Amino acid sequence: MASGEDKLIARFFKPLATHPGALALNDDAAIFEPPAGHELVLTTDALVAGVHFFPDDPADAIARKALRMNLSDLAAKGAKPLGFLMTLALPSDIAEAWLEKFSDGLWADAKEFNFPLFGGDTTRTPGPVTISIFALGSVPHDKMIKRSGAKPGDRILVTGTIGDAALGLAIRKQPDFAQTWKLDPVSSNHLVARYLLPQPRVRLVEALQAHASAAMDVSDGLAGDLAKLCHVSGVSAEVSAANVPLSPAAAKALGSNPRLMETILSGGDDYEIVFTMTPDDVPTFRARAAMADVAVTDIGGVVAGDDEPRFLDAAGGAMSLSRKSFSHF
Repeated sequence: MASGEDKLIARFFKPLATHPGALALNDDAAIFEPPAGHELVLTTDALVAGVHFFPDDPADAIARKALRMNLSDLAAKGAKPLGFLMTLALPSDIAEAWLEKFSDGLWADAKEFNFPLFGGDTTRTPGPVTISIFALGSVPHDKMIKRSGAKPGDRILVTGTIGDAALGLAIRKQPDFAQTWKLDPVSSNHLVARYLLPQPRVRLVEALQAHASAAMDVSDGLAGDLAKLCHVSGVSAEVSAANVPLSPAAAKALGSNPRLMETILSGGDDYEIVFTMTPDDVPTFRARAAMADVAVTDIGGVVAGDDEPRFLDAAGGAMSLSRKSFSHF
């Protein structure tokens, strides 16, 4: 006789196990053979209610964010998504309607990104909802883009826009900020949506493989994540803050309160990619990014040295940031 857990898995998650190696979630493990000539890229992220999302956020958006955080990690490594494992810890009073919406969100993104479920675990917790995703991707042999490849003279580029999610989170916590920052409802909703639903740049995987010397996803804030990349590469950087790409909504907020620049640069949850490449590679990469309909912006350059990256204001002076990035500890 099937247990309650077996019934939960069969109803909500078995439809996501579309890869033959998942064995329809009927076994204790899955089987996967990487494509010939490729290596596996592995990454994992966990989300905890009250830490990474609000307990009353839409369940489908929570599920999609959990997947997209991992897809962003894979994209930054130049890896094609292959599938994922999931551990889900649920309170005993979790509503069926919540689970249904959660599985709908997983299904939508598993289908959109061709990212099937291979298995995992469900368990009960006396604490908040906790979701852990273990993601698998693949790259051609020796083609994973590491943090360690940046060289003096390289250009620094980022995808998309920076700071939307941090501002959206601030509005989610304190709705009055939208009025304080003189934002209309469309602008405010854009920022909150960017916090709820990242846009992993998987369409740039092949272009990054071909051109990037170093890369990482921007999850904890551009200033802090660029510093991590530079530290591992043994270099420093200079970035023009005026060149950091902003959405119209973020630009409006910044125009009303210039002190928000620190939040934009260090707030986190962007899930964009910061990467480096030689100046000669930039034009070709830009053309490939345009074909993929992904905006990319040159924000500065890699320089020799071991100092933390400098963010320069409009006058060319170094900005002082009290906090470089988000940290759990």
